[in-house]
Amino acid sequence: MTGFLLLGLVALALLGGLRIAGVRGSLWTLAAAAMAFGAAGYALTGRPGLPGDPRAATSEQQAALPLTGARQAFFGRFNTADRWMTIAEGYAGRGKTGDAVGVLRSAVREHPRDFALWTGLGNALVDHGRTLTPAAQLAYERAVTMAPGQPGPVFFYALAKARTGDREGAIADWQSILDSAPSDASWRPLVEQGIVTMGGAVGGEAAPADAAS
Repeated sequence: MTGFLLLGLVALALLGGLRIAGVRGSLWTLAAAAMAFGAAGYALTGRPGLPGDPRAATSEQQAALPLTGARQAFFGRFNTADRWMTIAEGYAGRGKTGDAVGVLRSAVREHPRDFALWTGLGNALVDHGRTLTPAAQLAYERAVTMAPGQPGPVFFYALAKARTGDREGAIADWQSILDSAPSDASWRPLVEQGIVTMGGAVGGEAAPADAAS
């Protein structure tokens, strides 16, 4: 059983417990987002794709990083982008990252001015390529250009940078979001956690590279 599967089971159990406890609406979404970033931190600092049996390394499909809660915190739920990305995440969660990319390419052709969908395409391309490919970078940059001042595209672009080793770039981008973010923004703790996960200091300079390892 992979690290991501175990992490997913734990997250589902925790979210189920919150539901039973009566947590709903924006509080539940924020909790899901925080857990998603925990998964991102695990992917950044651990080896979630490493199987217990080395012989299975080449045959096992890797599921995409679970980001549903985080992207709903930034882009909302029950809208056009959410519907498309939910379909794509269903494929990606089963390791079919190519199909997820195909879904979101269709989505941006149908809704070319939807910055959330362009961000989702960037995320899907990073999951499929296991790195920040030129195509993913173009998708993120298009989303940022379409929606200047919107934190979502910058957040996920920075996360993609962090996942592919650009720690300083990720921290700088996340800090730029905080510099203009309302103090009561519901997604602010998620951005702060990103900075801390990568070894930075919220509102300050990044820690030395060896301190984050």
